[in-house]
Amino acid sequence: MDTPLSILKTCRLFRDLPPETLERDIVPRGKLREFEKQAVLIAPGDRVEWFAVVLRGRVQICQIFADGTRSLMEALGPGSLAAADLIATRSRRSPYYAVAGSAVRIFQFPGDLLLEPGALAEEERMVLCRSLLRVLSDDDLRKHYRLAILSQRGLRDRVLIYLTMQAERRGTSAFRIPFSREEMAAFLCVDRSALSHELSLMQGEGLIRFRKDEFVLLPAGEKRSIWSGLEGKGDPPEPGPWRVK
Repeated sequence: MDTPLSILKTCRLFRDLPPETLERDIVPRGKLREFEKQAVLIAPGDRVEWFAVVLRGRVQICQIFADGTRSLMEALGPGSLAAADLIATRSRRSPYYAVAGSAVRIFQFPGDLLLEPGALAEEERMVLCRSLLRVLSDDDLRKHYRLAILSQRGLRDRVLIYLTMQAERRGTSAFRIPFSREEMAAFLCVDRSALSHELSLMQGEGLIRFRKDEFVLLPAGEKRSIWSGLEGKGDPPEPGPWRVK
């Protein structure tokens, strides 16, 4: 079983710190917190003075509309940072919900750990600040990639561009996505039934093969995108099991 320390070591924020520094100087400043499924960690307008590393489960970052529909922005699995984007802003006010998509366990730290001189040895703090800048920059790029998908009007175009991006990221036409069908629909902002129907049509036309979360993008279905070369090889954000707008 992965320990909290072993998961913290995989977090992009802490990777450049020596393990002994992480255990001696960082871990004692944090606290473990647990949330039940659908618990709200952050609501729009909240002033957020902390950041956290997800240890177990998924934290869903979303917008909730007046009619009850939800649009998933991203999902954070084990080793991912939550609220790091908020503590780096001037107001520290959240524009989104952070909801537990399953039972969630996080390791929470005060935001001042990164931002206030004296909270850590300055050399260590500068290492973390550089890592934070890379994390926020990479996350910003991922938002652009998703916008490229959502800018497509047709459902099939959204699916093909998304699958092409996954194939390019992994360097293979056969890959697994971290989505259920409902989650994939949420990520693409489409109706689940329409997505399932379209995937069946695409398989019948020889564009793709799939079984649950395993996909093969066949040559006939390859659709080149200007949004290739995604930084890193990690899994994309995972959407939650929600009806989407």
